[in-house]
Amino acid sequence: MDRLDIIDVCTRMAWHADQRDWAALKNVFADAVRLDYTGLNGGEPAVLPPEQIADTWSRVLGGFDATHHLMTNHLVTVDGGTAVCTASFQATHRLANPFGAPLWTLGGTYRFDLVRTDDGWRISGVVMTADWADGNRDLMTLAADG
Repeated sequence: MDRLDIIDVCTRMAWHADQRDWAALKNVFADAVRLDYTGLNGGEPAVLPPEQIADTWSRVLGGFDATHHLMTNHLVTVDGGTAVCTASFQATHRLANPFGAPLWTLGGTYRFDLVRTDDGWRISGVVMTADWADGNRDLMTLAADG
């Protein structure tokens, strides 16, 4: 049962982001989450509360006309009150604009660190590793600038 619950909470992260359900998105995260998108963006990982993640993602992902995050090939390891789930992903971002292609798609892997709470499994860490990309990367800046 843990394995299914873990896959479900990881899938909900993508689903709520794509559906722009920022309130529900906060509920998949632990009180503090280590986000590591350095493989794509450089910089350093950040530790953020769920509210700040939802606020930031609403401004960036919410600036797109649509996003679609697919995850598959989940591998889950449970160790008492913690777990790790890795999954393959493909993320498509769409934004109509007059100066370039309207799509940017990434593929790679997510590693989720999870903790068991009184409310179920929650994500305490996310590492996104992009293995490939296609399309217009400038859409991220355009979406964030709104």
